[in-house]
Amino acid sequence: MSTFLYRLGKSAYSKPWYFLTAWILILGVVGALLGVNGIQSSSEMKIEGTESQKVLDMLAEELPAAAGGQASVAFTAPDGERLDTPERTALILKAINDVYSMDYIINPAELAAQAAAAAGQATGADPSAAAGQTDAAGQAAVGGQSATTDPSVEAGQAAAAAQAAPYGPLLADGVPVPGVMLSADGSIALFQFQFTVQQTSLPSSVPDNIINTVTEVEQAGSGITAIPSDSLKSIPSIGSTEAVGVVVAAIVLFITLGSVVAAGLPLITALLGVGISVGGAFALSSIIQMNDITPILAVMIGLAVGIDYSLFIVNRQRRLILDEKLSAGEAASRALGTAGSAVFFAGLTVIIALCGMLVIGIGFLSTMALVAAVSVLINVLLALTLLPALLGLVGERICTAKARSKNVASVNKARHGFSHRWANATVKYRWVIIILVVLGLGTAAIPVTKMELGIPSGASANLDTPARQSYDIISKGFGEGFNGPLLLVAQPNNPSDKISMQTLGKLVQELQMHDNVTLVSPMGVNATGDIAIISLIPKTGPTDTATRDLVQDLRDPASGLASGNDVKLGVTGFTAINIDMSSKLSDAFPIYIGIIVILSLIILLLVFRSVIVPIKATVGFILSVLATFGLTTAVYQWGWLHSLFGFDTGGPLLSFMPILVTGILYGLAMDYQVFLVSSMREAYVHGRRGNDSVVHGYDLASRVVLAAGIIMVSVFAGFIFAPDAMIKQIGFALAFGILIDAFIIRMTLVPAVMAVFGDKAWWLPKWLDRLLPNLDVEGDKLIAKLHSENGDNK
Repeated sequence: MSTFLYRLGKSAYSKPWYFLTAWILILGVVGALLGVNGIQSSSEMKIEGTESQKVLDMLAEELPAAAGGQASVAFTAPDGERLDTPERTALILKAINDVYSMDYIINPAELAAQAAAAAGQATGADPSAAAGQTDAAGQAAVGGQSATTDPSVEAGQAAAAAQAAPYGPLLADGVPVPGVMLSADGSIALFQFQFTVQQTSLPSSVPDNIINTVTEVEQAGSGITAIPSDSLKSIPSIGSTEAVGVVVAAIVLFITLGSVVAAGLPLITALLGVGISVGGAFALSSIIQMNDITPILAVMIGLAVGIDYSLFIVNRQRRLILDEKLSAGEAASRALGTAGSAVFFAGLTVIIALCGMLVIGIGFLSTMALVAAVSVLINVLLALTLLPALLGLVGERICTAKARSKNVASVNKARHGFSHRWANATVKYRWVIIILVVLGLGTAAIPVTKMELGIPSGASANLDTPARQSYDIISKGFGEGFNGPLLLVAQPNNPSDKISMQTLGKLVQELQMHDNVTLVSPMGVNATGDIAIISLIPKTGPTDTATRDLVQDLRDPASGLASGNDVKLGVTGFTAINIDMSSKLSDAFPIYIGIIVILSLIILLLVFRSVIVPIKATVGFILSVLATFGLTTAVYQWGWLHSLFGFDTGGPLLSFMPILVTGILYGLAMDYQVFLVSSMREAYVHGRRGNDSVVHGYDLASRVVLAAGIIMVSVFAGFIFAPDAMIKQIGFALAFGILIDAFIIRMTLVPAVMAVFGDKAWWLPKWLDRLLPNLDVEGDKLIAKLHSENGDNK
């Protein structure tokens, strides 16, 4: 490997324009594809096979109108005033009728008329008598039978109304406005409506048109404020704070490499890598469904690894020039053969860790992992091909005259500064350090035992955001449960049976008697009579534990609800989908951790040809990832230091965040493991023994590992202050995960543990030594070959 990379580096250095032109052409192709195919992304995070998704798929086939997504708009009046004045009611009614006239929106009045017509045809009654009728909450039949025409169902609704909160319909000229409820004090009106499809399938113009339409009520001094729900929000975006990370990275590069030219090369390769990988992902988004977070994740990973990989190679080239007085060309080739090997295996480790997520079998997560893995692959290829080409264009200017004027003694003296003293201290006080690190990280990991997973809702959004304002207004006027309605589907246990109106009415009454139910509204029965649809509003919020327990109770086939009515109940809706997703991902997390541990042991065994080093590295990673999730739980779930990190209220952690962050952190942690420990092994292979090899290897690699860690932390930390709550959590977990792993585990715990084992750290059974291929990550064979063929080649 090292010999091949040496030759590749020499070729790219001597013929830079070939490689540069090739990458520019690739960027041009990506740009062309992007222009042709456009950008398409979705907020969908669907997990096939979950109970809620099965119900949703069944509804999409049997009752498409009931399978669409839901949204709401809250209208508020000034303090002490009401909305049900004639003027304000007229404005609200106009806005609502305009929304109902849009494509992809279900008009309950028209739906009720269609149901009444179908019922009239079946019974011979006059369909006009029932046309346009809906219940107080604006519910209507979703199939061939209206759920509001049977006395037993009406009795169920009456029982529900008797126990429900004191709110009612908004009346316009004495007629209920379809889909709108008014709070008891008349200050809040809630407009709930349904799409014909899921929100993820809506054209982006539809939510924008709805928001523009409902906000028209705020004009003409009406005093009304329209607040759209979180489901109508735009996709997450990258804000200006992320650029801060790039600026910090540029400063660190300049300090580390000592010149603007050298510092600019890693930035160029990283930005180009992000452009190609993210642009390529967007170019294929019309073919492959891509979540909104996927490209942002690719930007995070691409910037971080792109800068770090190039930094490692450029730093090695400069060291060879200054220490061994090699020419820039020879130093670049040797840097690629040695440091390039470490970059290759470090990148391969990240890619394998990310691709390991495919084993879990969750579609949107697999897409995220693949896009991130491709981003890493492109940055590895850029570091191994474009970077030496750029070094060829720069030539001897990679080192300033001031840097060249320093002799080897002064360089060694500078190197034996803080890093040398730190390495000696970790070796000398190794047992104290091991105990303190384990106890400290163990303490930080304690909150993991209380970690709750979910999809952040409006309840945890910042107070000044429309999502939070909508959530709070709805909760104030109607209760938290109205922010997360559930959709129930009742089917007879015997497929040949039908669901009668009496059964539906009895079921509605019994549902209303549940301790955690606010309102139950029968929506109707399909034309064949074997599927009944019921809307249920819990008392608790979408992310509350009690809501999750309610969903489990409703699904229990042994419950009195199901068995007493001889039906099976399915539960779906956005809230139920999120509950199922969190449960599925929680179950998959231990499996993925097991995959990571096995991968870690195999890869590090191959790279370091040691039994102890892989075990030590894996234990260190587990410590760092548990501490990371402990801190993330304390901050984003419990709300510790929330003002410092730019949010107002804690909430559940993003359900797929632990798996995603574990994969990324593992790959990046192994980067530092390879960079640092490969230098220690290089010192050992070249004759240094015991603590001397540990300290010498630490001296060689610590500066670049320190710089790489600061760069990654800076890049990820920039995302902590993004406007989207999900991006915040991912950015925080990655930033603090790197902070812990790079500075506490790799740069503190690793040399201490290596000192405990000494030369035994490199022990490998002879039979295993014969079986394993020698990857020559240290480049020892390459250096020996070069010396034997043509000396030092200076």
